[in-house]
Amino acid sequence: QVHLVESGGGLVQAGGSLRLSCAASGLTFNTYAMGWFRQAPGKEREFVTAISWNGARLYYADSVKGRFTISKDNAKKTWYLQMNSLEPEHTAVYYCAADRTGGSRASDYSYWGQGTQVTVSS
Repeated sequence: QVHLVESGGGLVQAGGSLRLSCAASGLTFNTYAMGWFRQAPGKEREFVTAISWNGARLYYADSVKGRFTISKDNAKKTWYLQMNSLEPEHTAVYYCAADRTGGSRASDYSYWGQGTQVTVSS
């Protein structure tokens, strides 16, 4: 059974940084692509970033380019999202998702974590 567990969310002041983690179990980690999505109150879930199964291809939403960095550690079976220069508009629940092929749509992913809250104060 596949489990994805996010951690690292919290409250941070504008301009600060957070690193989210997504620990995976129940899947062959280095054969799965992964994506981060977020959902702010009253808004639809939106794509943030994705990484291919081998880490060779990275994809970012225009709104986070230059601020956020996705990475993975095969030994730890964990994906990461480093978020820098955070602003209040980045406040949302952040979700990790995994699938064999991945993509920028939520429907591209079969497995989801429970989400972690990120709150950026002004």
